[in-house]
Amino acid sequence: MEFTSIRIITADLAGTTAFYEAVTGTTAHGPAPVFAEVRAGGLVLALAAPETVAGLGAGAPVPGPNPGLVVEFSVPDVDAAFDRLQGSGVLGEVVLPPTTMPWGNRSTLFRDPEGNLVNLFSRPA
Repeated sequence: MEFTSIRIITADLAGTTAFYEAVTGTTAHGPAPVFAEVRAGGLVLALAAPETVAGLGAGAPVPGPNPGLVVEFSVPDVDAAFDRLQGSGVLGEVVLPPTTMPWGNRSTLFRDPEGNLVNLFSRPA
């Protein structure tokens, strides 16, 4: 078995893709108008319009915040990454400004366009 990706269903594919491109500093690959992949650090964050799961019927995932999901990225400098994103205007709701956590990680949390939490963190040296 090979881990492939985590998929977020989004009502605003273009906006959510642009958001994750800004967060990761990468360019997404969009093989179809209803789907995009953001590759960072060897993993894939798949972003998809609701049409991609419509065939699942009533059990299909829907756009919106997933309260149990945190998309996490390790970065060398949390403060610099936060300042870059804040300066770009891409940040929406900031849940936690850059903070040193009790276990030593430096972390900031904010919400993506669907309302999911995104955590940028760095481990202590």
